[in-house]
Amino acid sequence: MSDERKDLPPAAQRALAEAEERRRKAEAEARVMPKELGGRDGPDPARYGDWEKKGIAIDF
Repeated sequence: MSDERKDLPPAAQRALAEAEERRRKAEAEARVMPKELGGRDGPDPARYGDWEKKGIAIDF
């Protein structure tokens, strides 16, 4: 633990440790997921809006 964290209250130190553990778990899960072959490039359309191909919005 760094010197900066030693100055924090115990509750803050626990919260930082829990956040670090969640980050480690998320990174491990991301590595386990297989890569999609032949999928769309760019951001996920379900999260960021319509599908787009050559500047034209399309549906499924």
